[in-house]
Amino acid sequence: MLPETLARAQRELDLQIAQGPALIATKGYAAPEVACVYSRARELCQQLGETPEIFRALWGLRTVHYLRAELQMAMEFGRELLRLAQLQQNVGFLVEAHRSLGTTSFNLGDILAARTHLGQALALYDSQQHRSHVFLYGQDPGMACLSYDAAALWLLGYPQQALQRSHAAVTLAANVAHPYSLAFARSWAARSHQLRREAHMTSEWADATISLSTEQGFAQFLALGMILRGRALAEQKQEEEGIALIRQGLAAFQATGAELFKTYSLALLADAYRMTGRTEDGLRPLREALTLVDKNGERFCEAELHRLKGELLLALFADSQAEAETCFHQALDVARRQCAKSWELRAATSLGRLWQQQGKRTEAHQLLAPVYGWFTEGFDTADLRDAKVLLDELQM
Repeated sequence: MLPETLARAQRELDLQIAQGPALIATKGYAAPEVACVYSRARELCQQLGETPEIFRALWGLRTVHYLRAELQMAMEFGRELLRLAQLQQNVGFLVEAHRSLGTTSFNLGDILAARTHLGQALALYDSQQHRSHVFLYGQDPGMACLSYDAAALWLLGYPQQALQRSHAAVTLAANVAHPYSLAFARSWAARSHQLRREAHMTSEWADATISLSTEQGFAQFLALGMILRGRALAEQKQEEEGIALIRQGLAAFQATGAELFKTYSLALLADAYRMTGRTEDGLRPLREALTLVDKNGERFCEAELHRLKGELLLALFADSQAEAETCFHQALDVARRQCAKSWELRAATSLGRLWQQQGKRTEAHQLLAPVYGWFTEGFDTADLRDAKVLLDELQM
């Protein structure tokens, strides 16, 4: 390749790589424009030979596949990123590679692997040394790892540690003073409180996410904020308004090209319908979510989908106890396979309550007591309080 051709290709590569983070912020990670930029960047890297920009090009393509819920493809890109990072012994690359593998593992439902990779990224991360990542990759990696680690800790049964992690992510994002990172952290803080079933705090963080995302034009986090705000409204006895907002947020999220976390959002919608008594309407998003689980392999909330299906079946059909019990057992099996103690507690409480109604009090107590007894923190959270109430009733 002639020198002037090389120089022209390098200039175009620099432009494509620089455009990526800005397009991610305004269009969303999965937008076609983002995919085009990073695909072209990879082509140019291949033309130019070994070039440092190949890592960022592959990182961008991995992120596109990830937000499109093409998780196996995202995992393959993540492994290639780790190979390149280890080959070059580049600490910044290692942080991003482990973050990529950690977040993908989380959504695949491999929570222990997720925590391993997130922990490795955080061990290497230095807020000063890696400050430039907000411009190179669009957000601060330490903040992102802390946010995901908070959700992973909640799943594994550590709700108090999860909240501390979430607050650390918001604090770090504020110190970095990067708006997109702050919107990211706020949306995950809302999610952390939603998992703890704290509607008021969910609403506060969702509103903060919506405000910042509207001001800055962050389409994806605006949509997520709307979904979480809607779920909080439903729990605060404003069910119809909440359902409308969740549906609006889902449509806006899908408009960015993203499909990741759709299963979780559909679970929130189904539960909101359950609160209104519109159980048949609630089963439709659950069926869609379970289809997506099989299609994409996004399994981090699979147990909760089965549990909610059981609850809705019980509310809808008088003769559905056997089918609902099957759903609760499926939820327990998935939760145990994933070591997701928080999902296991919810599923055990649902099944225990059903067995209580059937007069199987001893079996219900034997199921729920060891799960509840495993926990060492978070006894002020709604899930643990509900489990304790049921256990007390079973012992009367």
